[in-house]
Amino acid sequence: MRTVLQRADGASVTVDGEVVAAFERQGLVALVGVTHGDGPQEVATTVRKIAELRILDGERSVLDAGAPVIVVSQFTLHADVRKGRRPSWNAAAPGSVAEPVVAQVCAQLRERGIDVTCFEKSDRVGGNWVFGNKNGMSAAYRSLHINTSRRTMEFREYPMP
Repeated sequence: MRTVLQRADGASVTVDGEVVAAFERQGLVALVGVTHGDGPQEVATTVRKIAELRILDGERSVLDAGAPVIVVSQFTLHADVRKGRRPSWNAAAPGSVAEPVVAQVCAQLRERGIDVTCFEKSDRVGGNWVFGNKNGMSAAYRSLHINTSRRTMEFREYPMP
């Protein structure tokens, strides 16, 4: 499992033009990439790091600060770009494997009393929020906007043709 944690002064996730998650205070955005062999041990370690790393202002953790977390399943963290011009996604677990693992990360964060919004899969198939198709690719436009005290970063995923 690979996880990128971004400290943020605010963040939002927009799907097809609709803001589906947001916070406007200090918190974390966790991009979580699951690989084939990830299980309970990797989930526990990831949850502990998200909850307890002292990376917020005043060397506080999410637990200390009562800060919100947005968790986004991100298969691209396992891209292999060592050969050629096209990344390989072979190390990334398919949606059917990754979704339950990311769901466990979110569930365990909630068990610790953390305000978490989780995007491990689509919540609205009829509304075209389809984050993981059969190839593990994003099929709906998704935009993640992160505000930091130094700069604003934006990550976008576009539908695959």
